Amino acid sequence: MHFKTLAAGIAVLAFSLCATAAQGPIDRVLDMSRASLLVEVGGADAIARNPDRPMVPASTMKLITALAAIDHWGLDHRFQTDFFLDENDWLWVQGAGDPFLVSEELNLIAAGLKAAGIRKLAGIATDDGYFSPAVEVAGRSATDNPYDAPLSSLSANFNTINVKVGPRGIESAEAQTPITPLARSLAAQLPRGTHRINLGRRDLAPRYFAELLAAKLSTEGVVLSPDAVRAGTVPTGAQRIYRHESSRDLKALIEAMLEFSNNFIANHLFLLMADRGEGGPLTMTQAQRAMAGWIDRTFGWHDYRIDEGAGLSRGNRISARQLVEVVRAFEPYRDLLPSEGEGVLAKTGTLTGVSTLAGYVRRGGRWIPFALMINQPVDYGLRLQVAAALSREPDLSVYCRRGTC
Repeated sequence: MHFKTLAAGIAVLAFSLCATAAQGPIDRVLDMSRASLLVEVGGADAIARNPDRPMVPASTMKLITALAAIDHWGLDHRFQTDFFLDENDWLWVQGAGDPFLVSEELNLIAAGLKAAGIRKLAGIATDDGYFSPAVEVAGRSATDNPYDAPLSSLSANFNTINVKVGPRGIESAEAQTPITPLARSLAAQLPRGTHRINLGRRDLAPRYFAELLAAKLSTEGVVLSPDAVRAGTVPTGAQRIYRHESSRDLKALIEAMLEFSNNFIANHLFLLMADRGEGGPLTMTQAQRAMAGWIDRTFGWHDYRIDEGAGLSRGNRISARQLVEVVRAFEPYRDLLPSEGEGVLAKTGTLTGVSTLAGYVRRGGRWIPFALMINQPVDYGLRLQVAAALSREPDLSVYCRRGTC
């Protein structure tokens, strides 16, 4: 090859490599076939790549659930759980869907029951009938991962257990959570180490709650057998002796749901916003209908689909423009969003082949809304690189000149 020709080829290759290396994260997204990006500045589109294309939102769906829940109840709302005593001294627990009945909350319940005069019980019975037995979440997998925990109207610790398996056998991995017979049985086949798994089946949820409450009551000096548990419907003649109001308000629940991307909280809220109709158990169809009604009243959207409230379902479809509408409406509650880097308050969403991010970036002294939805495999950190670039790029109009707005 002639020297000049070889030199020219090397120069072209070097330029190509430099251009590729110099391509920023926003440019990478704009070159993707299955990506949407919408950035608004002053109410106008600053960057708009496929903003109206329905996409899989993954966990950015939780922003819609959070906004609907705030509108439905208000941030000060606290969920309640009722306790009854029947003529045979059985304590009946009637679940009403409180998603945050964790071990620390059961401490408060046990103390409340003792203060109500409970000293001895024949056993603990549970009523899990507030949710339909047919409730199932689209996209939920049959794994033992915590994010796949089943829903139930009566639950403890998000229907998960945290255990250690070691030389001393099976122990609780949490100081605040006693080990129970059900937890031991579920952990029996686990290898050595610390494991957090879900209960797997919904029918185990009220049983675990009852066992855990029995252990908490024992520490309060209440006499009862930890194995005396059963399920059913609160008897007509049973007397309510205690109503527990959660120590956490809706603001705390939503903050935790968004920070930890808690699917259990999200879909509990999704279900609880449903209209019970004739007073029967809540169904996922009722919840979907209630969400569609709220969206129609609030946004008037068309061409979308919502199967559930956490973002587990790949059947969920919303556009970047719709998601930015939600982000704008969420502005009074912006501080509830997780921090995803300096000057970024946003919710991530992740499924295999799905990477999303929606919220606010701080730019020029003000917060601007954006939504990024990628429905193809990409680097895990790309979405955060895009958000960081949005906050520091000196001139976003250069992307408009590429025909993106």
